Amino acid sequence: MTTSTLENLQFRLASRPVGMARASDFQQASAPLPELADGEITVKTLYLSLDPAMRGWMNDAKSYIRPVAIGEVMRAGGIGEVVASKSPKFAVGDVVSGGIGVQSYWQGPADDKSASFFKVDARLAPLTTWMNTLGMPGMTAYFGLLEVGQPKAGETVVVSGAAGAVGQTVGQVAKQLGCRVIGIAGGKEKCDFVVNELGFDACIDYKTGSVRDGLKEHCPKGVDVYFDNVGGDILDTVLTRINMKARIVICGAISQYNNTTPVKGPANYLSLLVNRARMEGMVVFDYADRYHLGVTALAGWLKEGKIKSKEDVVQGIENFPKALTMLFEGKNFGKLVLKVA
Repeated sequence: MTTSTLENLQFRLASRPVGMARASDFQQASAPLPELADGEITVKTLYLSLDPAMRGWMNDAKSYIRPVAIGEVMRAGGIGEVVASKSPKFAVGDVVSGGIGVQSYWQGPADDKSASFFKVDARLAPLTTWMNTLGMPGMTAYFGLLEVGQPKAGETVVVSGAAGAVGQTVGQVAKQLGCRVIGIAGGKEKCDFVVNELGFDACIDYKTGSVRDGLKEHCPKGVDVYFDNVGGDILDTVLTRINMKARIVICGAISQYNNTTPVKGPANYLSLLVNRARMEGMVVFDYADRYHLGVTALAGWLKEGKIKSKEDVVQGIENFPKALTMLFEGKNFGKLVLKVA
């Protein structure tokens, strides 16, 4: 293939968002691809993963990963097909997953560390599942729960954002480990899904009821593990119900990402002292060398029908800015995926 005939549509970061990211914070650019150099590949983007962490990557602040630079293609994980190759590492037709970015094509060295491409077995699961349960959200859930939460059979596990990409897998894995699992989600439809489809023991609807009352009802013996995806008031409330030696996994804080005022910290943190409890942050990239173990375990449960993977697919790369806001408005139902081609 002559790559110079391919037009690459990109979304580049145009400005640092204040509050919610808007379409004006991105610039669309389109240009033909250059010819491949030795050792390079061209990947046609099929699906992109839209994640809450993307909002943090837009801030010019020190974090676990450098911020996206102004004028740079917006960072995003994705799955694509190799359509041209001058590298022995990947052949034309290979399906790969990695840091593609919000663009129609990725092109560069096959061993590029920021992309970190690896082959995906489309026979093992649908490609959208590789964006969810077998992708970064699934790895986040698996290692965050097992390594940081360390649940034991019979314990009570609470997970916020229960119908979202990470939360749905956290709860289902906890059930496989013999735990009592309580979800927190927004809206009756999501709560019904979490209980009736995913097998959680109960789900608290934070939009229509009191999280405090729900925890009293569904966690009468307290909370042993809390997997936090939202932060803010819900984290503060759960801290009032934790047990002795409880473990709180700080995975995300989607309620705080678009703040124009300082992030709200937990006022009830002294509960950690009283209960000799532990609150620990986790970043999925720390477990990259063990992803294959997580994929093997989760793929086995999927094949046996013991866990499920739900994705919410939006069509068209041109809808990227609008789709991204769905995450922060709670409009997605399941893992949010953008279908590009």
